[in-house]
Amino acid sequence: MQVIHPSTAANYFHLLRCQTRRSFRKPLVVVAPKKLLRFKGASSKIEDFVTGTRFQPIIEDSNENAVPDTKMRKIILCSGQVYFDLEERRARDNNNDVAIVRVESICPFPFKEISG
Repeated sequence: MQVIHPSTAANYFHLLRCQTRRSFRKPLVVVAPKKLLRFKGASSKIEDFVTGTRFQPIIEDSNENAVPDTKMRKIILCSGQVYFDLEERRARDNNNDVAIVRVESICPFPFKEISG
């Protein structure tokens, strides 16, 4: 069984594509509010849909002004709309020493990707 909380259009696309191309049926629960379907921050670039791209169980922090990894004060794991709320707050408060990582796959939990 998979429980997924996609936060980008490209990840949602790759998730559905993988689900339909499997040779076996696996239960899939998608926890995605309708708000993200039209939310500008959840849109994806066309390059995210091309051949060679795939579903990402985690999406690393994309803050361009972030401090080096050795000086990070906190790492926050979140998913869905919570990421966009935290990102807005971080930009407003100018907290560049906090990394926000999106966990897209709730079950199975991506332990290997997070620890590696």
